[in-house]
Amino acid sequence: MTWRSPTSSSSATATASGSEAEAKSPKRGRRIRPVYLLAVFIPAAVALELAHASPPLIFGAAALGVIPTAALMGKATEELAARTGPGIGGLLNVTFGNAPELIIAFFALIAGLQEVVKASIVGSIIGNILLVLGASMLVGGLGRETQKFNRTAANAQSAMLLLALAALLLPALFQLVNGGGLPGVGEERVDFGSDLERLSFGVALVLIASYAAGLVFSLKTHRRLFNPFDGEEEHEGGWSVRKSLLLLALAGAAVGLMSEILVGSITETADQIGLSEFFIGVFVVAIVGNAAEHWVAVLVAAKDKMDLAVNIAIGSSAQIALFVAPVLVLLSFVFGPSPMALVFNGYELGAMLFAVLIANFLTQEGESNWFEGVQLIALYLVLGLVFFFA
Repeated sequence: MTWRSPTSSSSATATASGSEAEAKSPKRGRRIRPVYLLAVFIPAAVALELAHASPPLIFGAAALGVIPTAALMGKATEELAARTGPGIGGLLNVTFGNAPELIIAFFALIAGLQEVVKASIVGSIIGNILLVLGASMLVGGLGRETQKFNRTAANAQSAMLLLALAALLLPALFQLVNGGGLPGVGEERVDFGSDLERLSFGVALVLIASYAAGLVFSLKTHRRLFNPFDGEEEHEGGWSVRKSLLLLALAGAAVGLMSEILVGSITETADQIGLSEFFIGVFVVAIVGNAAEHWVAVLVAAKDKMDLAVNIAIGSSAQIALFVAPVLVLLSFVFGPSPMALVFNGYELGAMLFAVLIANFLTQEGESNWFEGVQLIALYLVLGLVFFFA
């Protein structure tokens, strides 16, 4: 879910799923979005889990099963936002927007896989900035010399992301200055002591307060900045409130089920296929929970709606850093074996630093081209190679 106004959010979904996926045809009626075809992996994952099949098969089926449930949750949220008005709609968007990633990380938190949780946070941030924004710039820039987007709104989101990055880096700096070490790649959980746990708790509260202020900024006082066409679009047709709530509840239950199966098979899958839990957390877990929205960003960029694409990529990263990460820290004080300190390993710190600095640099001019997209994707691939051999 991106940091955007409800109307802008609905317009992104409508663009992605309009004529191609949900348009009415005289003979065929309303077509099914291709992403929902992956729903066959939901019962497949359950069956494989009950049959005690190979962990990599269970993990793969559950990962694919998360994608359509996350897409359905996003669609139901957008429909509710369009029906309930700007205020409640905006709150619904920001509450449920990152629910799939949050649910997956929550189950990993309960399982004591705190380093996997932090890896998925980092993976979501760098994936949105490098992979999603890069693919959007590449696809959208093909056949066009440049694409324009709202520089002021993009800079506002990039600034929020940069400030959130500083807050996420400081606990690690505190650990290093006091003679401690950063967590290793192969570790599942590290006890950093009560001081860092209390520090992380305080940082989480500050980030959530900053996030709340950002909501007021983007949804109320500067709403027009994030959606200059607010109020000019009407939501015709669509789902009723009852249908949206029912499907949102079903999608949430399905995401929870797939997340439990996914997390339960991570350790054995990592051992059998020779990949670290760190790599799986950064790339696989981070991507599957947000795959549907990633596709939306690329599709709207191809239609020369770069404002929405940038909003999705940068805004989603900002919400992960300002909302999802601190919420998980707070939850760790209630659930799981021990509180989770916001101390990332060296690879994660470097990846977040480079990605956020690049995001701030690329949003300065308010325009993009396909070659910038290639460079972002190239950096994402290089990070993938480094994390693979880490």
